[in-house]
Amino acid sequence: MLFYRNRIRMEQDNSVKSRRIAKNTLMLYVRMFVLMLVGLYTSRVVLNALGESDFGIYNVVGGVVAMFSIISGTLNTAVSRFITFEMGKGENAQLNKVFSTSVTIQLALAAIVVILAEPVGLWFIDNKMTIDPSRIPAAKLVFQFSLFSFVVNLMSVPQMASITAHEKMSAYAWIGLLDGFLRLGVALLIRSSSSDRLVQYAALMACAVLVVRMAYGIYCRRNFPECRYRPVFDKPLIKEMFSYSGWNFIGTLAGVMRDHGGNILVNLFSGPAVNAARGVALQLNGAVQGFVTNFMTAVNPQITKSYAASEREYMFSLMRKSSSMSFYMLLILALPVIFNTEFLLKLWLKEVPEHTVLFVRLFLVFAMSETFVGPLNTALHATGKIRNFQIAVGSLQLLNIPVSYILLRLGAIPEVTVMVAISLSQICMFVRLFMLKNCMSFPVGIYLRRVYLKALAATAVVVAVFWPIWKCVPQTLAGFIANVCICVALTAVSVYVVGFNRDEKEMAHEFVSKALKKYGILKS
Repeated sequence: MLFYRNRIRMEQDNSVKSRRIAKNTLMLYVRMFVLMLVGLYTSRVVLNALGESDFGIYNVVGGVVAMFSIISGTLNTAVSRFITFEMGKGENAQLNKVFSTSVTIQLALAAIVVILAEPVGLWFIDNKMTIDPSRIPAAKLVFQFSLFSFVVNLMSVPQMASITAHEKMSAYAWIGLLDGFLRLGVALLIRSSSSDRLVQYAALMACAVLVVRMAYGIYCRRNFPECRYRPVFDKPLIKEMFSYSGWNFIGTLAGVMRDHGGNILVNLFSGPAVNAARGVALQLNGAVQGFVTNFMTAVNPQITKSYAASEREYMFSLMRKSSSMSFYMLLILALPVIFNTEFLLKLWLKEVPEHTVLFVRLFLVFAMSETFVGPLNTALHATGKIRNFQIAVGSLQLLNIPVSYILLRLGAIPEVTVMVAISLSQICMFVRLFMLKNCMSFPVGIYLRRVYLKALAATAVVVAVFWPIWKCVPQTLAGFIANVCICVALTAVSVYVVGFNRDEKEMAHEFVSKALKKYGILKS
């Protein structure tokens, strides 16, 4: 009898958690939908206001600054993991100590980043960047403003980690909307400026970042008692966080080198115009991928808390479901864009930089490959034992730059940097699965059958069916709308028939029935 009571209680708790995830995801989707529309328009305004060359310079200089996140990023994940883990354990007294310690560490890191970035960044602009010499002074000013923005964002990490750990996604959504509309305001201001628009854009963006940082700080101080900084020097905690971060350094370095190092390689071999194409592709990819990112933002705290509470079965189930849902959500959004990239870019931008079409398609394929990774990474980081994981996966990801460099030297197209990233992403996914099996007996076979192979099969079916239809539809506005509607419908059918298992089909039935009854389409 006690066993059944405990089981019923566990199912009720899991149901509450699922509803919380759904509520938070819905809130983040509203945020993302608005930000996607604002972001797409903003990037168009900025590209037209700055021009291809200056837009490319801004992306490269920002990438140089972001390279220093190999220092800060090593602790960002640690802060999120430790705060969320303590909440999962219910250790409220420890939360303030973790928060204060993380702020102390971030302050020290901010000083280190500035000391290292100043000479390295200015040397790179003077000696390595492929730009018009007359734009070097402007590029240096952009670097200073970008460095300031980077440091301010660095100091926001403990507050953002606290908001997501408490699963207060409404606040996260509202502050995100503030960020998006500030960026839009900056874009509209520089459009009519008569001064150096590149420098003005960087300066105003730095101001926007500062306003958002203040919003995070005010919200956390008013709502979370642990988010009140006090000077703390807890040697064991600092040692534990740095030990965790030390191994995490490899993964952070690999991710930064892949993303921003690829951007620098493109500049060295092809120049700012191709950087502009890559920047536009990243903007569009970010808008589409943001839907999945927001979903995982809502799910990640539950995975970490489940591990801390030793709820393994719920954790494994959540990992499988979130991997599947992440992939299918992105598939439904990405396939219409991949098939209609050229028309969509012409509709969005007045002038489409060369190479943009293929960059967009490849980045979306890379994003779909990475959807499987999110839940696996969260579970591995929840254990706190990441040495072997980071050595294996980080070392593989570090191959992005040397392999891409060799291929570019041999005359490959700039898009090869993303092709290499896609290939290594798939290899790293299988390494992560192997690591999970070793450290927590994760059922890899079930994951591959129910998640990975079903996802590939559903994708293959919809591509095979839609390809001949797409070839026959004319590339007009009406044809574009028809293409999108047909593609989305076919993808939804393929996901339901081929991708979903029995439980997921029952959940879909229940969701649709409730929606139809709510709006009076179906009688109760």
